[in-house]
Amino acid sequence: MGLEATLLTNSNSGEAPLILGLQAAALVDHVARVDWSLLDQLPGERGGSIPVAIEELEHILREVKTHVISSPDESLPMKTMAGGSVANTIRGLSAGFGISCGIIGACGDDEQGQLFVSNMSSHAVNLERLRMKKGPTAQCVCLVDASGNRTMRPCLSSAVKLHPKEDDLTRADFKGCKWLLLRYGIINIEVIQAAIQVAKQEGLLVSLDLASFEMVRNYKPPLLQLLESGNIDLCFANEDEATELLRGCNGDQDADPEAALEFLGKHCQWAVVTLGSNGCIAKHGKEIVKVPAIGTANAVDATGAGDLFAGGFLYGLVKGLSLEECCKVGSCSGGTVIRSLGGEVPPESWQWMYKQMQIKGLPLPDIQQ
Repeated sequence: MGLEATLLTNSNSGEAPLILGLQAAALVDHVARVDWSLLDQLPGERGGSIPVAIEELEHILREVKTHVISSPDESLPMKTMAGGSVANTIRGLSAGFGISCGIIGACGDDEQGQLFVSNMSSHAVNLERLRMKKGPTAQCVCLVDASGNRTMRPCLSSAVKLHPKEDDLTRADFKGCKWLLLRYGIINIEVIQAAIQVAKQEGLLVSLDLASFEMVRNYKPPLLQLLESGNIDLCFANEDEATELLRGCNGDQDADPEAALEFLGKHCQWAVVTLGSNGCIAKHGKEIVKVPAIGTANAVDATGAGDLFAGGFLYGLVKGLSLEECCKVGSCSGGTVIRSLGGEVPPESWQWMYKQMQIKGLPLPDIQQ
């Protein structure tokens, strides 16, 4: 781990979290609702996620000020919060479902690092495995259009992160945990591979999110290697990621979500493809279910929808629910975060979710009983 890293402690000391999320580089999200003209200026496809240098990120943040769309429901034109797919899922599981969760990763010794720690700690996330290192914390600009769709520009290249060769991952980190959550990313592929190896030595189940269609398209071989290793127990993909996964495989240029689900189901115990406003399809063994979406009529921002869906689905698995019930909880959970800006769910939206779960006859989290 080296002298430059410091382990953080909080009130959860001594007890291993049930679900551990790997976020090699802690990330802070800057989320704003903007007009089309700013999105048209950015290189790359709208709706995707493309890494940028710090200069480009700072340029976008300056431009946001003149392109922001104000809303009577939002007190600030831009929200800043702990971000990243894994952090969104872990925070939601802890805050909304009362599931014991932790983060393993690294954050910088800067203002963004302090913000990440403060935000996650306030939601009772165990940070004992989060290393604080000298250097900057990763940041991401999340630009939300008038339709609620988001375009993301993360700045990761100079940020501090975990390094498996520096003993940042040990078996002690995973001991006593039941699940390891991962998000696919080529920049962290060595950390991901090392974490899976150690997690499997400790008997953990592993969940993988496919991140973005660009990541799947540009770095497909190592992703297929991960999936075909048999070490991924649960895989989440959205419709674009799922179809991109099979595009070009066996000469197939027009893969559909059902075919992708079938492929993922061959390699993972559980496979889930989310379909936006059309809900989701999921597979476990020979069972396949399709469940409609919830709350999409009130969508403000799609940021974190897949992350919160994953949290709800995992809650269902932890509680021993059926495949269909896991998807229903996921739909309720995913429907909470789209009601406001950013990947953090406000208290009133959690109350909305509990009501939806009650209507559907789903077991409420212990924190609500």
